[in-house]
Formats: sequence, structure tokens, C-alpha cells
Amino acid sequence: MADNTDDIQKVRDIIKGTRIAMLTHVDGDGHLVSKPMATQEVEFDGTVRFIAERDSEQAQAMQQRPDVNVAYSGSGSWVSVCGTARIVNDEAKLKELWSSFTGSWLEGGPENPNNILIEIDGHSAEYWDSPGNSKVTQVANLIKSKVKGETVDGENKVVDL
Repeated sequence: MADNTDDIQKVRDIIKGTRIAMLTHVDGDGHLVSKPMATQEVEFDGTVRFIAERDSEQAQAMQQRPDVNVAYSGSGSWVSVCGTARIVNDEAKLKELWSSFTGSWLEGGPENPNNILIEIDGHSAEYWDSPGNSKVTQVANLIKSKVKGETVDGENKVVDL
């Protein structure tokens, strides 16, 4: 198997450049539900971390059905991380990751026992990256594809984590 260090770095770069993800889980009725979440650590090592409330429907559902997907959409780049969620009680890590932004959404700070980490251990990720991340480049590629009748060449890979 080829070394996928560069591919993992590409996934890391897309996540780092996006920060807000859509976390999809299965609810108690078996339906897929997505919620925007702020990624807490951007030095992606195969695990994605979010801060949430223990008593939230989302956290409760993930304890029953831990298979989840985390999707990021940036400027001409996208990544989808498939993984397994777990609820983590780690006040020290919450203190490390807590910010005024987090405090705007959740009550009581990192000391509140209702505030927990959701950690997603990624099994695989798939990314798509269009050539050139600026809007001008994307429009130019679109026009070029229409004129030449060719599709835009982008990069797409599945990465084992």
C-alpha cells in the first residue's frame, strides 16, 4: 500500500481551512440528522473533536448508534470523514479547547458536567479538490470546460485513516 501521508495532509488542510462541519448521525427513529458543529482541533490526526451537551438529542443518539459522518465544505474543496463517535468526559481537554465562541453556545463553561467532547475516530476520508481555490479560477475553469466541452479536472481520493 502506498504511503498516504500527502493525502492525509490534504484532508488536514481542508479541515483546517473550513472549521465548521456538518456532523451527521442516526436519530432514534433511524433517520439521518445533520447539525453544524465547530471543529475544536484543526491539527487533524484521524480524530475530530467537537464540544456538545451531554443531554442533547445528538449526543444521546450517538451513544446508541455511533456510526457518523463529518462533512466539510470549503472554498473549492470538500472532505467527508466516516467514523465512530464517542462521548468523552475530559474537563482538562474542555478547558484547553474552550473559547468565547463556545461559551456563546453552551452554558457553564468547561466545568459544567453537561458539557462533553464528542470525538470522532475516522476510519476513512474522501476529499474533492477543484483546481484553484479562488472564485476567479473556478469561474475560469467552468468557462473553459464549456468552451472546450471537457470536464474540469479536480482531485478526488479516498484516504484510509
